[in-house]
Amino acid sequence: MRSRYMEKGFTLIELIIVFTLIGILVGLGIPQYKYAVKKANEAALKENLFQMRTLLQQYYTDKHKYPISLQTLVDEKYLLKIPLDPMTKSTETWIEIQETLLEDDLLEGVIPGTADVRSGSYKKAIDGTIYNTW
Repeated sequence: MRSRYMEKGFTLIELIIVFTLIGILVGLGIPQYKYAVKKANEAALKENLFQMRTLLQQYYTDKHKYPISLQTLVDEKYLLKIPLDPMTKSTETWIEIQETLLEDDLLEGVIPGTADVRSGSYKKAIDGTIYNTW
């Protein structure tokens, strides 16, 4: 006679327990993964904004005026290319904030340049703020 313990394979209850444990672990891991991805995208956005703002100030220091657009930074070799907005996954959605000019400057035909840049995303960040306010 063969003993029950000598048979090879798993019982149905053992398989159900293993799959249940795997399901629980996956269920716990998915929210952490989504949080980590969002946090990484926020860090990339902060770095992109910091670099572009630094280059806008460098351009102003060099030329004594702000560039007309972000594309001007690329054309004049301050940037290799306009970076991707990690929240919108596009290079076209950056919001360019124009400098405030005095009325005399406007009368003289001075064109306002891009003094600041923001994300084009209206989604909420982890801290509750909206990305386009950063």
